[in-house]
Amino acid sequence: MNALQIYRWLAFTALVAVGTTIGLNQCITAQELPPQEGMEVLTRGPVHEAFAETILFDPEPGIEVATAPPEPIEEIAPDQRPAGENVAWIPGYWGWDDERNDFLWVSGIWRALPPGRQWVPGYWGQSPQGFQWTSGYWADAEAKQIDYLPEPPATVEAGPNIDAPSADEIWLPGCWIWQQNRYAWRPGYWTQGNQNWDWVPDHYVWTPRGYVFVDGYYDYSVPRRGVVFAPVYFQRSLYTQRGFSYSPSTVINPGMFVRHLFLRPGYGHYYFGDYYGSNYANAGFSPWFAFQSSRRGYDPIYANQRFQHRRDRGWEQQAQANFQHLRENENARPPHNLAGQIALAQRGGTSRGSDFTVAAPLDKLAQSKDSRLRFQAVDPAERQQFGQRGQAYRKYLQQRQRLEADAARTSGGDPALAAEPARRPFSRSPFVAPPAEQLGKDNGPPRRHEVLKPDLSVQPQPRVRGGTPGTLPRSRQGTAGSAQVDPQTQQQRQRLNQGSRQGESADQSQQGQGANRGGNRQGASEGQSQQGQGASRGGKRQGASEGQSQQGQGASRGSNQQGASSGQQQGSSQNESKNKKKQ
Repeated sequence: MNALQIYRWLAFTALVAVGTTIGLNQCITAQELPPQEGMEVLTRGPVHEAFAETILFDPEPGIEVATAPPEPIEEIAPDQRPAGENVAWIPGYWGWDDERNDFLWVSGIWRALPPGRQWVPGYWGQSPQGFQWTSGYWADAEAKQIDYLPEPPATVEAGPNIDAPSADEIWLPGCWIWQQNRYAWRPGYWTQGNQNWDWVPDHYVWTPRGYVFVDGYYDYSVPRRGVVFAPVYFQRSLYTQRGFSYSPSTVINPGMFVRHLFLRPGYGHYYFGDYYGSNYANAGFSPWFAFQSSRRGYDPIYANQRFQHRRDRGWEQQAQANFQHLRENENARPPHNLAGQIALAQRGGTSRGSDFTVAAPLDKLAQSKDSRLRFQAVDPAERQQFGQRGQAYRKYLQQRQRLEADAARTSGGDPALAAEPARRPFSRSPFVAPPAEQLGKDNGPPRRHEVLKPDLSVQPQPRVRGGTPGTLPRSRQGTAGSAQVDPQTQQQRQRLNQGSRQGESADQSQQGQGANRGGNRQGASEGQSQQGQGASRGGKRQGASEGQSQQGQGASRGSNQQGASSGQQQGSSQNESKNKKKQ
């Protein structure tokens, strides 16, 4: 049969309200759609990992499932895209749906590529228990080699215990840095915020071969980042048809994206939509405003939102109140699929109206005059180019998978037991952003932050291990911030002068976007310092709640709480259970 263009089935002749964020603020009754055999457009699910990646201080193996993922479907880029030269179509992939016990399709995205970065996609690889997820990441665009490192020690990041120097400062967490064949702790610090850019701090990504260091970088804020399309559940009888293809056309409302946003760090994904039930908290889902204060990691999206609302003392409390209302009132939550959203609009909705409208047609977003994004038609030459890049993308993904799988078999398969790093050639991704200096003054990011010199007095302590790969040991399950660490590490967290300047900036000072590429750039010294926007402003802290003392909101209010946080919502930041279903 000919290529099946699913997006034509999804066209609306009218639209439900989508909120003023994308300029569709009138409520119009949606007409009934024809039946769509074999597919279900979802209004909740995982966010494409190239759009937003989660950051864990102690990175963990990915989830494992017993079922092999299907072959990738042929996905055709939509016929409209955001304007700009630094925009690419990044194809979708199969993601795991716990409740169906099956795979769903995480649709591709239009993405404004982070300046100076290249996309390394995630994949499902074989494991002793079946198939395990390995997350993707945004690597340095100039990287030609990659270092697979031993497991980093247990984090000693506990957030600041001093007030921000001003309301315009944000806290950036510390990180273990590999240098001179050992790990050294680089402290966190206060620095200038920027509402148009999200800072993604230094972090590590687990792979079957070892841990990959990803140096910090600037990414576009969510409204400027691109377009997220709704995930889809396909029945096997549909996507296995000869000549089947799919072109996404249902976008996620940017206004609802942050309002109903969750993190599931054990899977390396953000989620959007209705995950308010307590069962999701037990499975490792955390509301976006609570994860950062759990001590498990850092959320750039929350940090940016908190910065934008830094002078609104009631903003965080309102976010918590909204979450609690939706947790306690199931009828106030958004529908789980597009059909449910349309049916709700046909019934007239409720007094909360646009809160339920998670998805909308791409053409309506493109026609909106209030959207921050401007769209242009995709011409035939571009469409062909996107198709060719998609083929190169699959080959690149297979190359990464072979590299890490072969190396893992050689090393015994447990990167935590590796004593030495392994350096391998690093192929260039099909999705590479231009350097920051080529984007111009108005479109380029701020200068990189000045970082602190590593504190060699901090002794690394091994992480508490237990359970099976991809699953937290029982001792680490519980309320946010209760992750088990050994007593010596706990004492270090309490007394560590994590933000002291250690003199001035590190011995090697580099300006601009090219500095501090870490393990992804020929083993560059991770202790290098970049001079840029704002000097580091750390200080001694003793386990203060990072989510409470940041952004200059007043005196430090969380000292010595070791995980106390306003973000603990009925256990919603519980540690990841890893969703290992042995089918």
